Amino acid sequence: MSPPRRRDRESLVRPYLITGGRAHPTRNTLDLTTLIQATRHADPALLSPEQRRTLRLCSGGSLSIAEIAAHLELPASVTRVIVADLVDQGHLATLSTEWQQHGPDRELLQEVLDGLRALR
Repeated sequence: MSPPRRRDRESLVRPYLITGGRAHPTRNTLDLTTLIQATRHADPALLSPEQRRTLRLCSGGSLSIAEIAAHLELPASVTRVIVADLVDQGHLATLSTEWQQHGPDRELLQEVLDGLRALR
């Protein structure tokens, strides 16, 4: 039995090389649910392949960090560094969700709590 094939990307570039050895993004406000959208086009020659792919993904609409990481097939921590760099450069913007703007909906939370109590 032959060993499972490694994906081509995994064998070529390690995640720490993609981020330039950085393990943490420049902003700590990016969580897995943060929505990201492209704001302007960039000169592709100035961007890394992962940055170009991220911009292309986000140019069609908003995506969460988790979705971007899944499309890039990279760890979320690496994706957060890539996205933070692009946000710092003005190529991407974060979109605040309803939850982030106004906090939890009290009525919805009460309905969930009532539903959970009804299950007893």
